[in-house]
Amino acid sequence: MRSTTGVWWGAEVNDDATPALATATSSDERRRWRDDVRMLRDHDLGLVVVSRLVSDFGNGVAPIALAFGVLALPGGDASSLGLVLLCAALPRIVFMLFGGVLADRVRRRARLMAVSELAAAVAQGVAAALFLSGHATVPSLAALAVINGLAVAVFYPSMTGLLPQLASGAALQSANALVRLSSNLAGILGIAVGGLLVATVGAGWALLIDALSYAFSALLLWLVRAASTPMQDGQTSSVIDDLVHGWREFTARRWVWLLVVLFSISNFGFTAAIGVLGPVRSLESWDGARGWAVVLVAFSVGTVVGVVVAMRIRPSRPLLVAATAELFVAFPVLALAPPLPLAVVAVLAFVSGMCVDVFEVLWQTTLQQQIPAESLSRVASYDWFGSLALTPLALAIAGGLEAWLGLEAALWICGILGALSSLAILDPSVRGVRAAPEAAPPTT
Repeated sequence: MRSTTGVWWGAEVNDDATPALATATSSDERRRWRDDVRMLRDHDLGLVVVSRLVSDFGNGVAPIALAFGVLALPGGDASSLGLVLLCAALPRIVFMLFGGVLADRVRRRARLMAVSELAAAVAQGVAAALFLSGHATVPSLAALAVINGLAVAVFYPSMTGLLPQLASGAALQSANALVRLSSNLAGILGIAVGGLLVATVGAGWALLIDALSYAFSALLLWLVRAASTPMQDGQTSSVIDDLVHGWREFTARRWVWLLVVLFSISNFGFTAAIGVLGPVRSLESWDGARGWAVVLVAFSVGTVVGVVVAMRIRPSRPLLVAATAELFVAFPVLALAPPLPLAVVAVLAFVSGMCVDVFEVLWQTTLQQQIPAESLSRVASYDWFGSLALTPLALAIAGGLEAWLGLEAALWICGILGALSSLAILDPSVRGVRAAPEAAPPTT
């Protein structure tokens, strides 16, 4: 892996440079790190980064708490867990496009994000109370999961559209990386704490921490001052017209819709494996929540390394580098099938996490540079919608697939599907996308 990524991440930095000039000097690297850290002094960007640090700590706690909390309920099994996750995924998919339209219509995207975080805080707080009082049931948790799904449908298209308001030019990739870095560092701690809490005091207290993190994140986002001109610019348009415009922008670029289609298939495999089958594997082959927490922490540590790599590179063909990284992402799912020893799965999860965030930073930055600002949230909503379109189906059938084929065969299928996103490297439109010049102004 090191030699392959070295080729893409080194020689592709600048096609016209000599090898000596293509590699930054140590003083250049130190200056870039200082510039990146100084970006946190910006009022709005600093608030967004801290909000993700707080919220994603809770998000790291929640999956383990929910998974093993549901499995511990009377009659709880893989199908029960899949149902709860399905109820979060369905509204996330159905309303994602409308979330993108709403985000492009409002003047203050950060306030819209704050409202969505507050809704998630309420839902998780009620779920925590149900567990703590001994009244948690699969139907009640499924109903609360719907609220979480709606909140996500609004939050993520808004987030994609907000960051170009806070940074531009070469700083945009660094801003994306800083947000991801704070999220990933928080996620590592959250996963570790989540596994410990579930094993000691139970799922209810873990979900309460998640609810409090959402509430504090909402407060920070409400204080962000950045504003933009709504897309109508004084003119009225229907929601359908806005969706059609977003669709045209989305389909006008082959590299956008092709990668989204491939990720829709890959995410089917990952969702079934990580959301449902992985915890079941850990219960059968390792030591339940603790073993699964080790895998998730290793993945999260890898994402931190991936963000650091993404902050240091400036590839002239960003999607070529991103698609190359995707070759390694499915390894931990494939390793769960036999299964390989926990330590091996954890190492592969680390590699996978590193490659995921190299891809994610480069993908988000490329979208933000190539898509007109007034359409960005809508295109991002089609990106999220398409990438996640099959995840409800994955959650719905994961338990049945395991019951029909057995856990090992189901995980092999999920791993193979998860690897399909790497096929994007074969397409010329993906390989040919060029990074925007560092001195270029933000797209309008």
